[in-house]
Amino acid sequence: MRLLSFELNGVATTGVRLGDEVVDLTVAAPDLPRDIRSLLAAGPDALLAAKRAASDSGADARHPLEGLRHLTPIARPDKIIGLGKNYMKHVEEMKADTQKFPGMFLRTHDSMVAHNQPIWRPEASDTLDYEGELMIVIGRGGRMISRDEALSHVAGYTCHNDGSVRAYNYIPSAVTAGKNFLNTGGFGPEIVTADELPPGCKGLRLTTHVNGDLRQSADIAEMHWDVAHLVHLMSTIFTLYPGDLIATGTPSGVAAGSPNPKWLVPGDVVGVEIEGVGVLTNPIIDAPRIRTDLDVRLV
Repeated sequence: MRLLSFELNGVATTGVRLGDEVVDLTVAAPDLPRDIRSLLAAGPDALLAAKRAASDSGADARHPLEGLRHLTPIARPDKIIGLGKNYMKHVEEMKADTQKFPGMFLRTHDSMVAHNQPIWRPEASDTLDYEGELMIVIGRGGRMISRDEALSHVAGYTCHNDGSVRAYNYIPSAVTAGKNFLNTGGFGPEIVTADELPPGCKGLRLTTHVNGDLRQSADIAEMHWDVAHLVHLMSTIFTLYPGDLIATGTPSGVAAGSPNPKWLVPGDVVGVEIEGVGVLTNPIIDAPRIRTDLDVRLV
C-alpha cells in the first residue's frame, strides 16, 4: 500500500495511491484515524482496513494524482533520526574516519518539505548540498529491539533528501546545525508499506539527479549497517514510536565530495529515486529574506 498526505480544500488529508488516482481515506473510511502517524499507531488491522477501503472506494473518494499538493507524509513525527557514514564510498570521498557506530544527529520537522515543494538555500551560506537517502518509517514502537525482530517494527519506506548546509557541517560538533535550517530537506512523496518491498529494501537502487544529471547511484545493500541493524541500534538509545523516521545515510556522489563542489543554487531541481519506492522531487529557491539589516552569512 502507498500512503500519502495531501492538501484538499486547505485541509491536510490522508490518502492511498492507486495508480494515477489517490483515494481520500476520510471519505472511503471515515472511522479510521485521520493522519498517517495515528493510522500506524492503530496497528495492522487499521492498515488492512485502509487498504480494503481504498480498493472498494467509489468515485466520490478518488482524486487525480496529477496536480495534487503533497504534504510531508508524517507532519510532526516524534523523532527524525539522521544517520551517516553508512556507505563506505561516501566515507572515502569525504575523507572521514570509519567508526564502530554510525554518525548520528536529529532533524526537526520544519527542516523538511514535501514532494514538489521548494527546498530553501539559507541566507547563512551558499553551501547547500543534496544527499539522497532511504528513510525508514517505524510502525510498531518499542525499545531494546533485537536485530532479528527489527524489520517487524518497520511500517514502510520513503525517499529522503537529507539537505545539508556544509559550511556548518564542517564546524566541529555542529553537524546538527547544518542539517536543520528551515525547509532544507525533502521527504516523500509517499510511504510504501514494507510488504511491497524486499526485506530491508536490499537490492533496490537509489539514485540522485540534479537537473537530470546523475550524481549518486548505489544499491541499498551497500549500507554498512542495514535497516535491521539501524532499527536495533536506535532502539537501544530511544524508545521508538509509530511514525518515527530513521534516515539511513547517503552514498557517494555528493557535491562536498568533489574538489570543485557544485552546490545547489536557485533553479536547480533535485530528484531522489529509490527503485520500487518512488521519486522525490524538489526545486531549489533562496530562502525569503526576513531582515536585511543582519549579516548572517558564514560562507
